[in-house]
Amino acid sequence: MSHTLDVILPTIGSAGDVHPVVALGLALAARGHKATIVTSPFFQELIEAQGLGFLPLGTLEDARATIADPDLWHPRKGFEVVARRAIVPAMAETYKHIERHAGPRTVVVASGIAFGARLAQERLGVPTATIHLQPSIIRSLVEQGMAGNIRISASQPMWFKRGFFRLADWLVIDRVLKAPLNQLRATLDLPPVDRVMYRWLHSPQLVIGFFPEWFAPAQPDWPPHTHLVGFPLWDTGRPGVLPPDAREFLAAGAPPVIFTPGSATATLHAYFRESVAAARELGLRAMLVTNYPDQVPRELPSHVRTFGYLPFSEVLPRAAMLVYHGGIGTLAQTIKAGIPHLVVPNGHDQFDNAFRIEGLGLGRSIPQTAYRARAVVKAIRGILDDGALIARCRDHAPRIDSDAALTRACELIESLSATRSA
Repeated sequence: MSHTLDVILPTIGSAGDVHPVVALGLALAARGHKATIVTSPFFQELIEAQGLGFLPLGTLEDARATIADPDLWHPRKGFEVVARRAIVPAMAETYKHIERHAGPRTVVVASGIAFGARLAQERLGVPTATIHLQPSIIRSLVEQGMAGNIRISASQPMWFKRGFFRLADWLVIDRVLKAPLNQLRATLDLPPVDRVMYRWLHSPQLVIGFFPEWFAPAQPDWPPHTHLVGFPLWDTGRPGVLPPDAREFLAAGAPPVIFTPGSATATLHAYFRESVAAARELGLRAMLVTNYPDQVPRELPSHVRTFGYLPFSEVLPRAAMLVYHGGIGTLAQTIKAGIPHLVVPNGHDQFDNAFRIEGLGLGRSIPQTAYRARAVVKAIRGILDDGALIARCRDHAPRIDSDAALTRACELIESLSATRSA
């Protein structure tokens, strides 16, 4: 690359959404570019500690209110919470950040739900790539996988699939997104759009899928400029460095089963109650990982401990298996660690991620609504007794090449700068 770029990276979400963008920002910086991440102030200290630029979306109070909303992980109500509390408020703020900071060397690389970036691309002509961490956000009328908890497959009739997505747009997605988006578009002298999540959210210049072809094969009706580069891995772990309490627990016995509902879950008391009951019945050593320990029962067996944030790149290779929500970042770390998955999807992309893990033969799933100790005990026993499944998990670990994924993404972003509008 003969010249440096100013890359603005807007993203919305939890640690699983932000950490891959940090990885990308660091890779861009290593190639001589300036990288600025636009996201919640919840991550400001983390981002600036890596030497990357930061611009805020919303406030810490906004982030805490979203996490505290009991409907955030509800299978039916969760999307409306994300739209109302995160996507819609960020649209104008993201646009304004790009408008203020974009110069002749600027390109924008934005998560799919950072709609303000698409507005800036249309109104200001800034070269823009859309990045998708999970395949479920890219719709297909061929083979979708799971749309929420509904299977959309190649064997179903086209009239059903078209009708399903139209109904989903009308009843759920456009009901909460279309009006505020089009109101903002009108202030920018842009025409209204319909079916926001169908095609409009994808940049017409470049779409980067941060997952590999073997995890989710590209479909013939995906945007033609879509490139699947692989999983980018990043967390705060450093080789050989763990919090002392975690290091001591891991060294004190057999590899434990790790339970976590995700970094942004504060209201899943039932998940931890049933997890503790299952660990007690199995007699297995277990680590309960959560940023919100008030969810955890007060009385725990001696072989079960609670921990705050842990770098999974360091912890998971020492575990027997992971029981988790199905977030894509945690999923990728688990594949890399070579251990089995028990996925407990709540909503959003998690059902599709669980479906793909089961399809690869790397684990099993239990929906959050059916997550009871008896079912958990049966699933964990079945997984740990399945030698072929455990071998497949180990065999898949080398298939993840984070450095190659980030290098390819950087190359695509660098090529995007040539498309700047006059």
